[in-house]
Amino acid sequence: MNTKHRKIKLILRYFHGSKRYFLCAIFASLTTTALNAVTPQIFRFTIDQVLGGGGYEYLREHLWILSLGIVAVSALSGMAMFVSRTCTAHAGENFAKNMRDSLFAHVQRLPMSWHDQNQTGDIIQRCTSDVEVIRNFVVTQLLEVFRTVFLVSISFVMMVSMNIRLSVIVFIFVPVVAGYSAVFYQLIAKRFLKADEAEGELSTVVQENVTGVRVVRAFGREQFEMDRFREKNENFAKMWIHLGTLSGLYWGVGDLITGLQVVAVVVLGAAEAVYGNMSVGEFVAFASYNTVLVWPVRGLGRILSDMSKAGVSFERVDYIIHGQEENYSEKKIEQLERTPRETMYQKTSLPQHLDIVFSHVTFSYEQEKKVLNDISFSIPQGQTFGILGGTGSGKSTIVQLLTRLYELDKDGGMITIGGMDIGEIPLEWLRRKIGIVLQEPFLYSRTIKENIAVATPKASMEEIVQAAQTACIHDAIQNFADGYDTLVGERGVTLSGGQRQRVAIARMLLQKAPVLIFDDSLSAVDADTDFRIRRELKERVKGATIILISHRITTLMEADQILVLNEGRVEELGSHSQLIQNQGIYRQIYEIQMRQDDRKQVGYSKENKGKDNRTDAEKRTNVKEVQGGSI
Repeated sequence: MNTKHRKIKLILRYFHGSKRYFLCAIFASLTTTALNAVTPQIFRFTIDQVLGGGGYEYLREHLWILSLGIVAVSALSGMAMFVSRTCTAHAGENFAKNMRDSLFAHVQRLPMSWHDQNQTGDIIQRCTSDVEVIRNFVVTQLLEVFRTVFLVSISFVMMVSMNIRLSVIVFIFVPVVAGYSAVFYQLIAKRFLKADEAEGELSTVVQENVTGVRVVRAFGREQFEMDRFREKNENFAKMWIHLGTLSGLYWGVGDLITGLQVVAVVVLGAAEAVYGNMSVGEFVAFASYNTVLVWPVRGLGRILSDMSKAGVSFERVDYIIHGQEENYSEKKIEQLERTPRETMYQKTSLPQHLDIVFSHVTFSYEQEKKVLNDISFSIPQGQTFGILGGTGSGKSTIVQLLTRLYELDKDGGMITIGGMDIGEIPLEWLRRKIGIVLQEPFLYSRTIKENIAVATPKASMEEIVQAAQTACIHDAIQNFADGYDTLVGERGVTLSGGQRQRVAIARMLLQKAPVLIFDDSLSAVDADTDFRIRRELKERVKGATIILISHRITTLMEADQILVLNEGRVEELGSHSQLIQNQGIYRQIYEIQMRQDDRKQVGYSKENKGKDNRTDAEKRTNVKEVQGGSI
């Protein structure tokens, strides 16, 4: 499908519910144009037939009748214009609304690899400013094209009926203006694309700065950010200044051409009237038609300019629309919406158990470097599975592959759940069965209660509190003035790192998924809180498969199996007691962390001698539980 047909298809796609308004706007606009074409004929009749002695004595004595006729025509034209503008507003806003809704829904289903390749500011630019440019052209400028074509046609007929030679002279200027406008269209199209992209880059700078304002302030990067913004802003301004210069050149030369057209009509028309080739009334009417014709034809440049902008915006929006969505299920979306969630899939198409198996999995975000290299392991349903590894070892990638945020290549091995390839499991079902807490949790600018219940909005207050208690955040919430109704700042900035983590854990627990993943999400809490959260999980979450990713040995010690990754490969796999017997990476990390914990414990004892209210028995019990992995 060529670009032209694709754009037409795109327009029709979003005109759902707006077509009748658009057709009504066209009809009303053409009616206004036709009524405006009547007024010069009234002037012509008045001058030639009434004032010129054409035998209309009654009208000559009652000129108010002709005046009333002009007023009536103007009133009808005004009413038609009102209808046209009203229908245009309805058509335009419905069109833009449909497009924005579709784009936003589509962005939700685009894979993470697509988001990795596109900047947030640019995506926002495409979904807002570009949509507005398209709306303005399709509903306003396209309507103006219909009106201009109709106006030229009706004016040509009227002018030819009065004087053919003068009409030919007038219509010689029309292709000149149209050709000149086409040249301008070619000049501005590429430059507008660059300006639009520059605006997207500018939006990205602002978005990143506002989002990371705390980091900017903490590292004193204000001047750097201002310089970066100033550079992008200056580049953006230069592009629009250049576009303004081109536009000024166009309008300046265009004014010269249209001025020559008006002068030609006045001079030659006056000569025609003097030599008796046309009446005075015809000359006045002809000049009126010429004046009415000049500005719409003159506006072709603006329309073509907007067409160039709209063409660029179409390409930018089309880029999002044709992004390949994640395959949520084999069924159509409409069918999913009509079918109850728990019965939307046949049991034969779903795993009957949740054993997880990675078989010779190899994966890379970029072609050159492998993040995972021939990874194999299994997690029986209901077990606790730990993953340990350094930065860049592939820990988080395992989680992202399991939840299909990224898809495996055909030759990248296989991941199965319940014996089924996860590529054949409907995404919507898969992600409802897997709850995950990321290392950097995202919180909305809402209340704590709303943040916990964001995935389960129908949850009762009792269920929310229970999830918060399991995540060891209930007491902290109770200490806030508004409790669970405390508003969380943007991205949760009003909470500490540990509090954000625990709110995110509560949100995941409320989901009641049978597979729970903690992607280094306990790193922001102290060891004691880490211990209490794991104890609560053991007591309250029965039968769930738990995957713990951490760099803290004490977090992983109670796991049934622990996977040790090193540069994308399986270095060790076994239980804590098995791994501690080996002279491998796990034991080295264990010994280092235990020595650090001992030093911290000694330091704590010296600094807090006489301040710790725990009994010696309680202290010994806690240390044994943590180091012995009894929970």
